[in-house]
Amino acid sequence: MAQATEVDGVGPFDDEPSALTEPAVRVRGGWTTLLFLANLGLWLAIYAPIQVLLPEQAQLLASADKESVFSLVTGIGALMALIANPVIGALSDRTTSRWGRRHPWTLAGSVLGALGLVVLAVAPNVVIMVIGWSLVQAGLNGMLASLTSALPDRVPVEQRAEVGGFIGISQMLGTVAGAALVSVVITSLAGGYAACAVLVVLGALAFVRFTPDAALPRRFRPGGGLRQMLGALWISPAKHPDFGWGWGTHFMVNLGNALGTLYLLYFLADAVHYQGDPVDGLLILMVLYGIALTIGALVAGRMSDKSGRRKPYVVASSVVMAVAAIILAIWPTWTAALIASPLLGIGFGVYWAVALAVLTQVLPAASNRAKDLGVINVANALPQVIAPVVAGLALQLAGGYAALFILSAIATVAGGFMVTRIKAVH
Repeated sequence: MAQATEVDGVGPFDDEPSALTEPAVRVRGGWTTLLFLANLGLWLAIYAPIQVLLPEQAQLLASADKESVFSLVTGIGALMALIANPVIGALSDRTTSRWGRRHPWTLAGSVLGALGLVVLAVAPNVVIMVIGWSLVQAGLNGMLASLTSALPDRVPVEQRAEVGGFIGISQMLGTVAGAALVSVVITSLAGGYAACAVLVVLGALAFVRFTPDAALPRRFRPGGGLRQMLGALWISPAKHPDFGWGWGTHFMVNLGNALGTLYLLYFLADAVHYQGDPVDGLLILMVLYGIALTIGALVAGRMSDKSGRRKPYVVASSVVMAVAAIILAIWPTWTAALIASPLLGIGFGVYWAVALAVLTQVLPAASNRAKDLGVINVANALPQVIAPVVAGLALQLAGGYAALFILSAIATVAGGFMVTRIKAVH
């Protein structure tokens, strides 16, 4: 392996870069900071619309059917995410650009996502809303596929939970900062969407401009055409059982999280009867959630890397998140929400820090890292398709939010069980 040197003071880079080698040099703080900022912009541009802008726009355009419109828009957008993440990941694995494999897709994804946000800002009806959000999900999930690949591309195994913790924090902070940005700083729909568009592009530009991305020599490009590339998106759980269990873990935990948070704004308004603007209440909960998530991610990430153990942290985090959901199911009050929010935060923080380390350790081949992580990221997007349907049935047939939170707890505990079946990690 070629000797590692420093580039621009932000991290390791090979004199003769090989995109396929296992990283051995620890990344430095500058590189991690830029990856954090790029992920922050991405998650802010996804969650500010989901938490605030899309529900408000749905109510503005179709107040009588706001839940159905919101479910329709987010469901179709999630289908776009299901396609974009693994496909763009596979394309980046094959990219031989002199700018690297991942950076072109990071930047292009941010631009496409920003375009979709601009479409949403001027959307006069539900059809244009669907088109705009679909563009956002396609672009930002392509960006997500390339950014997630930075972990196995650049970070050694013994540092991945620590860096994964910062990635988890970026998702949380994107949620909180996005809610604050579009409910406190910029209160118009169009202005909120425009601000998200600017921030996601700036984050991508900073990461692309100031971090290295190893180019893939053309002779190492995976063979086959489009048909073979699409066929390779299927990864047999029989041949790769650890990958299958890892995917299942990620899917169930994210499904539980989606069921527990998708209708949180409406829960505060309709079940808790929050005194004041429910958006303000949501922001308070997100701040508590964020502080707890940060603590959980940083502490668990370093402890996991130091011990080399992953699975106990995932199991513990799933139990904590389930407890938070059950509290809301049996006690739908503002006080309960104040207790459950930090519990959910610390659980999800521990989970994200350690889960990313687990998932990068069960990838079948270095040559297909982004494609395989794109398949893993489907476990992020698929719950967004399923959760609105399941949540709608629970609300209509089971009589309220209690059933929704119980389902959230069941799904999360199931994810914690699945991780115990993985043999490649401890």
